[in-house]
Parts: sequence; C-alpha cells; structure tokens
Amino acid sequence: MKISLPSGLVDKLNNLQGDTVSYCVPLSELSYWKIGGIAQCVVEPNSIDCLQEALKISSKFPEVPKLIIGDCSNLLFDDKGFDGVLIKIGNALSEISFNGNEIYCEAGAWVPEVAYHSYRRELSGIEHICGIPGRIGGLVYMNGGSQRRGILENVKSVVVLDQKGNKNTVTSDEIVHSYRKSPFQGTPVIVAAVTLELQKSSRSIVRNTMRGILASRRKKFPRKLPNCGSVFLSNPKMYDVVGPPGYAIEKAGLKGVRKGNAQLSPLHANFIVNLGGATSADVLHLIGLARNTVKEQTGFSMDCEVRYIRPNGEMMQAHKFTDSMAIE
Repeated sequence: MKISLPSGLVDKLNNLQGDTVSYCVPLSELSYWKIGGIAQCVVEPNSIDCLQEALKISSKFPEVPKLIIGDCSNLLFDDKGFDGVLIKIGNALSEISFNGNEIYCEAGAWVPEVAYHSYRRELSGIEHICGIPGRIGGLVYMNGGSQRRGILENVKSVVVLDQKGNKNTVTSDEIVHSYRKSPFQGTPVIVAAVTLELQKSSRSIVRNTMRGILASRRKKFPRKLPNCGSVFLSNPKMYDVVGPPGYAIEKAGLKGVRKGNAQLSPLHANFIVNLGGATSADVLHLIGLARNTVKEQTGFSMDCEVRYIRPNGEMMQAHKFTDSMAIE
C-alpha cells in the first residue's frame, strides 16, 4: 500500500532516535476488538524525550491527523483506517519505580503490572485495577477503574505534554474528577507519566482482595473472543432505578443479538464480541440498537466508555456517532 503522508514528514519521522516507526499498519493487529483498516504510520517512542520529539515533529504538519494511543483496549477504529500518524505508548515507555508509598509510572506501564508491584510492596489503594487490560496513561486519562472506583483517587501528580511536546506537571489539588471523568479529556494534552500515592497494608490482604476481583471478572466477562471490555458507562442514577448497563440491555431482550459478526455477548450484555471478521459498522449498529432500546424502555440514555476513531483523526464517545447517524 502506498504511503500518503507528506514526504517531509516521513523524512523527519525516519530520523527519530530511539523510536520505532512503521508504515501501513493494520489496525486490526493493534485493536483489542481486532477491527480496523490501515494506519498510515505508527510511531512507538521509547522515552518521554522521544515522545516529545515525535509530538514536535508532527505538530509541524497540522494538516495530517495525529492521535496518541495505548493498547487500544477501549478504541473502535474505522474499517477505512487512519489517514495520519498514530503515536503508540506501550512497553517501550513503561518504567516503574518506587519511593516509599509512591509509585512512579511512565504512561506505557501495563496496568496489571502496576497493581502487581503495589501488592509486592505491600501497598494498598489500587487493587481495583488489577484485572484491567491497558496502559496506565490511558487509565488516568479515562479515570478508569473497577468496583465503581477510579484511578485518580490515588494520583499525586501527572506529567502531561501539549501537542508540541512541551512538558508540565499537574498535581492532585489541580485535578477535579468524577466517575470516568478526568480534566484531561477533551483537552489537547497527553499523559506521559503519573505518580500514585498509596497506603501501607499487608501483602496477604492486598493479594486476597485482588484474587477476589479477578475471580469475579473471570466469571462475568467474556475472555475468549475479541472485545473492548464494558461498552457503556454505569450511570449512578440509572443504576439505582434500573441497574447496570449489562442488566438493562439483557432486560431489553438484546443479550446475544448479532449484527454481522459482532454480538452483544451472551455472557455479559455490556460487552460486544467479535465472532470473526466483524466490522466497525457492525459494532456501531449494536451500540445504537442497545442505547436506543434501553432509552425507550427506561428513559435513561447510556453513554459509551468506548471511543470511536474516524479516519480523519476525530475521536468521540461511540454513542455520539451513532446518535448522529440516527439524526441523519
């Protein structure tokens, strides 16, 4: 496939030091859903300095779409691909270090590994993240977690970069957050590193809590088929009246419903699984169907945790795209 990026951009990217630069990358190989067309370019920095340089270079070509990604565990890429540069933060940028009750993590640190290290150090506070696939930078950006908790409860500071690679540190007293909401969402900043502040505990207590969480996830969540985890966010008001999204979708009679090779999982209706060869259109159809049906039956609108990525780089909660389709 021919690269359709400006030659000047390609030359500068090829000269990056310490980065892996790949072209014409199948997004289905990156996505947890195993869905998506071809990305023109994927850059994997191996240090914060390299990440800054990649941002600096790409900012000089504003006409080319640019997006920062982690493990793509909650992203839905379009079948038409991505017409720009993806900067992937992963294993190459995943340093973890300790200072007393604090854990410093580069954005690419694997979330279960961060939880494991806290257990080994007899530190408590983030047990709820132990079974969440993905990178700590994305978790902070989304204020992700489980057990109705969020990672920002334990954040002391966050190192962020702007779109030109300039660095800033944001402290906890500047971070206003709520359920699955962070001040970084909707802003042109990239989470580069985070410092977590935990509490001393006993190793056995932390281990037993994590074991319970992992056992519960294994029973409830589909693991054998490609999926992105929970599709819809839990709404506290809806939860009190109707229940969680999975229960609402099941009660609406949609559990197990298919569109093409995408399916609302028979194990947990708030998961959409790829049975093999599912398309982004299949998944978006099921998202719209579940959202509209539950709204009709309960009066509550379920918002998506999943982000949909258009070929031009626009990222949005997937339900916003399905809503626009309905309007059209």
